[in-house]
Amino acid sequence: MPIVTQPCTAFAGQKPGTSGLRKKTRVFMEPGYLECFVQSIFNAIDGGAGKTLIIGGDGRFFNAEAIQIILRMAAANGTARAIVGQNGLLSTPAASNLIRKRKADGGFILSASHNPGGIDADFGLKFNGSNGGPASESLTEKFYAQSQTITQYHMLTTDDVDLSQIGTSELEGMQVEIVDPVADYAELMRELFDFDAIRSLLSDGFSLRFDAMHAVTGPYATAILEQELGASADSVLNAIPSVDFGKGHPDPNPIWAKPLVDLVMSPDGPDFAAASDGDGDRNMILGKGIYVTPSDSLAVLAANAHLAPAYAKGLSGVARSMPTSTAVDRVASHLGLDCYETPTGWKFFGNLLDAGRITLCGEESAGTGSDHVREKDGLWAVLLWLNILAKRRVSVRQIMEDHWQTYGRNYYSRHDYEAVDSAKADQMMSGLIARLPNLPGTGTGEFVVATADQFSYHDPVDRSASHNQGIRIVFENGSRGVIRLSGTGTDNATIRVYLESFTPKDGDLGADPQSALSGVANAIAAITKLQEICGRSSPDVIT
Repeated sequence: MPIVTQPCTAFAGQKPGTSGLRKKTRVFMEPGYLECFVQSIFNAIDGGAGKTLIIGGDGRFFNAEAIQIILRMAAANGTARAIVGQNGLLSTPAASNLIRKRKADGGFILSASHNPGGIDADFGLKFNGSNGGPASESLTEKFYAQSQTITQYHMLTTDDVDLSQIGTSELEGMQVEIVDPVADYAELMRELFDFDAIRSLLSDGFSLRFDAMHAVTGPYATAILEQELGASADSVLNAIPSVDFGKGHPDPNPIWAKPLVDLVMSPDGPDFAAASDGDGDRNMILGKGIYVTPSDSLAVLAANAHLAPAYAKGLSGVARSMPTSTAVDRVASHLGLDCYETPTGWKFFGNLLDAGRITLCGEESAGTGSDHVREKDGLWAVLLWLNILAKRRVSVRQIMEDHWQTYGRNYYSRHDYEAVDSAKADQMMSGLIARLPNLPGTGTGEFVVATADQFSYHDPVDRSASHNQGIRIVFENGSRGVIRLSGTGTDNATIRVYLESFTPKDGDLGADPQSALSGVANAIAAITKLQEICGRSSPDVIT
């Protein structure tokens, strides 16, 4: 079968971010756009000759069609073996596991994470390295450099590969293996957790609901929670993956998963509830009448991980992204563990995990993980929670109250100011940066600034440096505000303000979070001049 070489004109040097390249689906569907990006990746990794690659995605619109293109291009670039999830499905953590288990050279993961799907919504593609984690910054720079000069791409002219049948076939010298997307991941979970203890918990009447949000974790949760662990047949909600996620927004938070939140907050709600996102790497945890923030969840998992077989010998260390609350820092200090503060982006955790410096890690945007893979893992977090609940035999609320009474409580919230005029957002940020050296010692009452800086990270493993990762303002009373600019464009930007206030274990541990944070919120608003410059008196979204 001939290899067709086509000119590259559509890609035009778009720069992939830390989560790969994300654009509107229709952009990826433009003739040559996906092809030029994929060829840029192959050029950057010196082609496919002799390589084994994992391919799969979250099932969103254009997922199957894009995989066919990638397979024909992989064969044309000399790839030895392509391992593909049945029907093109692989959750992001399952893909990471397959890369590691099969000792593959990397993998193409098709997803726009928690973004909506559909022909008029979002699509994404990223390349993960041989460790199973997101491509390093140096490698993504190579993708970008190749995209600047690429003039052609190579692809076979063949019929589509049947992605529905498990087994091995050949595509012009390249072996194509279609695998059960759940089997290897489920096997890994059995090795990590005490499934017998969880079965016993569920058989004793403990009830749960897991909202797959019409996304990729539906088959995983059904197979593991219902079929293997014995949860009732109605435990997994919205379990069938849909190309447009049931026309919903597959982001596991109290806003987009409101029906689940309403259910668990009702008197007859389940004992435990959880949700995951489009590609299965994020999670939301709830108990009867209580929502667990991602920051608190990370801290609780770190404090109780020893109850699961995989972590029974203890943790080597923990890490959190800089905007995430310092709740896990208190656990680490109590346990005598190193605790690393990194920029946002899972690749920074990957370096620490590969070096054996940490075992658990997480970020405030609902991502939690461990050294079992090199991606955040939503269902893993759910199973670790269930393992802890099975061993402790108390409610989620009791676990949270016990945790706060041991370590104190870090009240925490994120305020998003959306669609802010970019020029005004830049003006606010540049003015704040200029004033940072003069902020310490300013303020009134409880809120006197102790330190103020732009966060820089010096990676202890590869010695790389990452600067300008967000503004940190810490007050003398231990409260903290973090300000980051996200999604800058020609028309608007999103300003994210992260608020944190610590209450010791003998203080008021049951306050309303927004009330507990009102003082630090007012102090940060005054310091940033957000209302004065941007005209915003309140956030659009509070999480």
